This record gives sequence, structure tokens and C-alpha cells, in this order.
Amino acid sequence: MSLASWHESRFDVAWREVTGAVGDTVTVLPIVVAVAALTDLGLGRLLLGFGLFQVVWGLYYGHPMSVEPMKALAALVIAGGLSGGEYVAAGLLAGGVLLLIGTTGTLGRLAPYVGEPVVRGIQVGVALILLRTGVTTGLGDPRLAALSVVVALGAVVLGYRDAAALVVLGVGAAVAVTAGGSITPRLPSLALLDIGALAFSRDAVGATLGQLAMTVGNAAVATSLLVEEYFDAEASPDELSTSMGLMNLLALPFGAMPMCHGSGGVAGKYAFGARTATSNLVLGGVYLLLAVVAVDAVAAFPMAVLGVVLVLVALELGRAGIDTEDPLLAGGIGVVALLTNVGVAFGVGLVGYHALARWRA
Repeated sequence: MSLASWHESRFDVAWREVTGAVGDTVTVLPIVVAVAALTDLGLGRLLLGFGLFQVVWGLYYGHPMSVEPMKALAALVIAGGLSGGEYVAAGLLAGGVLLLIGTTGTLGRLAPYVGEPVVRGIQVGVALILLRTGVTTGLGDPRLAALSVVVALGAVVLGYRDAAALVVLGVGAAVAVTAGGSITPRLPSLALLDIGALAFSRDAVGATLGQLAMTVGNAAVATSLLVEEYFDAEASPDELSTSMGLMNLLALPFGAMPMCHGSGGVAGKYAFGARTATSNLVLGGVYLLLAVVAVDAVAAFPMAVLGVVLVLVALELGRAGIDTEDPLLAGGIGVVALLTNVGVAFGVGLVGYHALARWRA
């Protein structure tokens, strides 16, 4: 293939690529802002990580590729189930495992044993954890939360259901700026995190197991299938696992949050019009700009609005999680995750899935 034809097939200067970039922000920005607001991780560093790797994977894969938060880990740190040190440690553990199973070709052999209802069940559990946290947070200022709900309903009525969380996030950002939140341009610090703050605890390991269940099914296998279906391109589950492992091992020591690929982000970009890697470059540029100009604004972000944003994200995740061949099993796994933790839910779900498969046979 000539350089000209390679460029034409992988990059396109078109408005649809700009709108397509929006499709990968529906859950990314709300979760990033929530993590920054509720932990000691800086918003600038978090956005910097997403911006850089949107560009990196766009250039590498040559088609729209998602970069999303590891949602199981994010939900737990937002809900207070993990400390900041445990959160980063769990991300590093997940990154190491993903790199190992990707480079050795192990993922392709392991994936069939993690049934789709188990993956969806963990997703339901994450949704329930975020829902509980969102409701509790929103009740801190019921009037502002109610206003945010009205705004969200307006977005749904106007046909922008998928972007409702982003619309409410915009309302919160406006309130934050009005309340004196800083938008002074400032480069995020690139200093390494304190290694001594990492906590490789039992909770961190359990959270890693639950996250890996979601990552194997949604971020590797499902994403690989969508890339082939939408863009007639090849990105094997093992290749995606390798890139996710590298991304986290390289980025987390500099203050980024645990990140992964995801079928939802790929589908969102495609639905909003993205067809080439230009959408990644556009979105990466937006994140990098926000990392510079919105570093301090999160300090003034209203918690009640954030609570409504989390509820909206939870509803979307839960809706997708129940869309499975065995919704009762997925729902049961989700409840176990809510009542215990995602690591226990993964173990219970895995045993239940294979027991049901043997019984039905």
C-alpha cells in the first residue's frame, strides 16, 4: 500500500470524525471528573493520560479505537471501596496481567471460560455501586440535584439520551466556574507517584479480578469483534490486551488512572460518525487542552450534580449489562458485587455460570 492510500484509508478530515469523537466521552469524562473530585488524583494528569493514549492508539491501530476508564476499579474508588493507593496498585496489577496474557497469546485460550453473562454481571455490579454512590452524593443538595435531573430529562426528551450525562456534566462545570473554579492554563505535573503509597492489599487484588473479567470480555474480545465488523480491520484480543497492559504500566506511575479499550467506546464513536483514526486525534487534542485549562476547576464542581451524573452513567452501564443471554445470572452477580465486592462476585459468577451450563447440558 502506498503512503497516500494508507493515509486516505486511516485518516479523514471530515466533520463526522469530530462528532464521532464525542461518542467515546459519554462515560469517560463523567467518571474522570468523579475520580478527580472524590480522590487525591489530579484532573490534569488523568486527562493527560487519556489525551496521549487517544493519539497513540489512533496512530497505531489506524482506525477509531476507544480509551476508557477501567470502570470496575473506578466505581470502587469513587464509592470509597478502594483507597487511592489500592486503586493505582490494582491498575498496575491489571496492567501486568494483561501484558503477560497478551504477549503470550493466553487471552484467546482463556476467554471462552469467562462466559458473557459473567462479564455482564460484573458490569451490572459496577452500575449498582455507582448508582448507590450517585444517589447518596446527590442527596447532599436535593434542590441542585433535582435541577440536574430536569436537565437530564430535557436532554432525553430532545433525543440526546446517550449524551445526557455529558449535558449535566456541562451544567456542573458552569456552576463550578461561576463559583470561582479556576480555568487558568497550567501544565499538569509529570512527577512520578510515591511508590510507597501503593497498597497491594486483598481488596486491591479482588478488585483486579473483577476488572479483568470485564476487560477480557468487553475491552478485548468484544472490541476485537466490533473493529472487524465496523472497520473491516484486525485487532486481535491478545493484541488489545498487550496494548492495554503497556498503557497502564507506562501511564499509572505518572498519575494517570487505570485505562482500557472498550466495545462501548468503539460503538459510540461509530454511531456518532467516526470512520477513521482522525476521531482519536481530535479527541486526544480536546483532552490535552482540557488537561491544561481545567486543572483546578474540579475543586469547585458541585457534588450534587456529580451524583446525578453518576446515576446517569450507572443507568447506561446497567442497561447494557442486562442485555445478555442470561439476565437473571447477570443480575445475581451484580447484586453479589454490590453486597460484597467485585472479586467475590467474579468467583461466584464463574462457578454459577459453569454449573448452570453443565445442568442445562
